[in-house]
Amino acid sequence: MKKSAHTRSIIRAAVFGLLALTIPMACKRTNLDDKPAAAVEASQLAKDMIGAWVHVGQPGSVREVPAEGGRFKFRTGRHWNLTQADPATGLVIEQFGGTYTLNGNEYVETQEYADATWLKDNGKSFKFTVKVQGDTMTQIGIGNPYTEVWKRAK
Repeated sequence: MKKSAHTRSIIRAAVFGLLALTIPMACKRTNLDDKPAAAVEASQLAKDMIGAWVHVGQPGSVREVPAEGGRFKFRTGRHWNLTQADPATGLVIEQFGGTYTLNGNEYVETQEYADATWLKDNGKSFKFTVKVQGDTMTQIGIGNPYTEVWKRAK
């Protein structure tokens, strides 16, 4: 009887030891979706789009970059985020973003998170043609009203 209790204790210790080793490793697993494809080199347009941009209008109606505040779009190479704060108070009045793809000059944003105003668009994708000339980026909405001009934030 003593041998059986001793065997159970050893098995229990081995199981807990294995769990102690495997759980942290499982929690630390690498998300393969976050790794860039090794065989695909980013286009010059993809590289040019990365960074911080401030909204300055629409084609034909471009204004100066605001001295304070502004509507900013940030891109990392896979993710985008749009933030606007009230210049007087600093209170964030718009916040939404998600992931994007770029195929040639066809740019598709998929919204994944948002403030209460834009929450209805979560899960939707918006298609554009995009071009960057110097510090100016123009997005032309395809099937959506979002045709915009942005200047690189400095």
